[in-house]
Amino acid sequence: MIGRALGVGVRVLGRIAGQCLAPPAPSSAALSQPGPSASGPSPVRSVRRGLGSFLRPFCRVGGILWLEVTGVFFLLPVIVFAPYLWRAIAAYPHSADHKTLWVTAVIIAVFLYLGVSSFWRANRRSRQR
Repeated sequence: MIGRALGVGVRVLGRIAGQCLAPPAPSSAALSQPGPSASGPSPVRSVRRGLGSFLRPFCRVGGILWLEVTGVFFLLPVIVFAPYLWRAIAAYPHSADHKTLWVTAVIIAVFLYLGVSSFWRANRRSRQR
């Protein structure tokens, strides 16, 4: 997933760089006007639009990577608490301490849900255009 997202970002960046480096084709309207018109877009607005279109793919890929990284960090407590759950399940018939089992099961369920849903959202976002 990470490779695909980075590959898409690199292709989009290459396309944007190619469009920015290509010389603009002179149009008949541009040739007939001697200077910049007062009714045209301001330079600040043009720069803002240009930066926005340049950074959009990176924001998208960064968001996907952020969801995947948070998914990994949400799955770490599941890995840490899994042995405690296993021991609590094994000791359930012989022990009076059932609170440990239920607290551990709830912690694992919550973090498992958060980790899986984070990866699911990253997958969904990577398929969108």
